[in-house]
Amino acid sequence: MYLALIEPRTFLEFPNPVPFSGADGVAERGLLNAQGKVSGLKQSAVRPLSAADFHRIVTAGLDEPDILLPRTGEAAPTGFDDEQTPFIYEQERERVSQLTSRLVRDRVFRRLVLQAYDQRCAITGLKLINGGGRAEVEAAHIRPVEANGPDILTNGIALSGTMHWMFDRGLIGLSDDLDILVSRHVNDPEGVRGMFNRTGNAIVPHRPSQRPHPRFLEWHRDNRFKQ
Repeated sequence: MYLALIEPRTFLEFPNPVPFSGADGVAERGLLNAQGKVSGLKQSAVRPLSAADFHRIVTAGLDEPDILLPRTGEAAPTGFDDEQTPFIYEQERERVSQLTSRLVRDRVFRRLVLQAYDQRCAITGLKLINGGGRAEVEAAHIRPVEANGPDILTNGIALSGTMHWMFDRGLIGLSDDLDILVSRHVNDPEGVRGMFNRTGNAIVPHRPSQRPHPRFLEWHRDNRFKQ
């Protein structure tokens, strides 16, 4: 027997829960025997997954019908809770083994961040959606992947393309109280401040568990932000 242990927050949940079976039948077809009945493999905690089943499950978990179109009267996104989980400040990454999963993790990370921020830039406050229903805003890592920043919501922030570029290059930053900071290296500080939302503070989710963690903001100020 083998026991598989998964460290908390070392994986990303699908934005869409995938049921064992649905209108199209069983998602994991490898469990069916020749008569189309679920075989004893269902009882196995660890079992091989065929490429076809993997593709079917991932596609269902990442399905984006009418992606990010503005909606009215919609219930709050599910998948978030306020339960306290062990905090991950730094995530070791094995580059070779994660090459095949990086694209999937990027898509899930983007969906979770954009859902939490309502597709709105935390700095400008703008919510821009194109004719195809795609949000202009991007999901930015506060502590970047190349610096072992984890793919978790508290290490993410929704930024427009220009604000993302400035944030990554240390031209803007955030205090622990979410005040927007402007570097002295900016050649047009007043012009940059003119793009901020009127409060001068980052617009973040209402739930504290979804907001940028101070440890990541501190890392960005110490390692990216140009004083």
